[in-house]
Amino acid sequence: MKKAIMGKKLGMTQVFSKDGEVVPVTVIEAGPCVVVQKKTLQNDGYSAIQVGFETIPERKLNKPQMGHFNKNNIEPKRYLKEFRLEDADQYEVGQEISCDIFDEDEFVDVSGVSKGRGTSGVIKRWNFSRGRMSHGSKFHRAPGSLSARDASKVYKNRKMPGRFGVYNTTILNLKVVGIDKNRNLLLIKGSVPGTVGSLVTVRNAVKK
Repeated sequence: MKKAIMGKKLGMTQVFSKDGEVVPVTVIEAGPCVVVQKKTLQNDGYSAIQVGFETIPERKLNKPQMGHFNKNNIEPKRYLKEFRLEDADQYEVGQEISCDIFDEDEFVDVSGVSKGRGTSGVIKRWNFSRGRMSHGSKFHRAPGSLSARDASKVYKNRKMPGRFGVYNTTILNLKVVGIDKNRNLLLIKGSVPGTVGSLVTVRNAVKK
């Protein structure tokens, strides 16, 4: 991983490209993030940085959490995340990371927790086809056969009704359409995981 930042999903809108084409974009408030802790190969066995995002009142933290921030005189943060960057040694505790680490037309990977849709049936959850809706069919939206006749059991990993959503999800190769450095905003083409206001992580594309 070369660069990464935490942010908050603000919603979707649309912008116009230089050619006049309408581009749907997701607006992400990316940072500013602060380096809270630095992991080194000598002390921890690997190289990484711990990054904090979004200021939080001190009254919402317990004493061990406050001690972690007071150790380096850093304002308390709501979210903490560790990034194993290739150049982690170049960062220092207290250094600020902002959205300008990315460039326009750059490709990124965005990770987040997908929307929760509650307990759903197999048609909504797994895209099953429904049965006939004619009168007397008695088979409309049911899952259908669950096993073979002689098995006398339901095999593992059978697609059935259940909880749908709230998965850790990553969308690859999304294009950065625009950057607003004054408001710490990233405009990323397409949709990203999560609800409005949820935490997302933006990093350089690993397959581009």
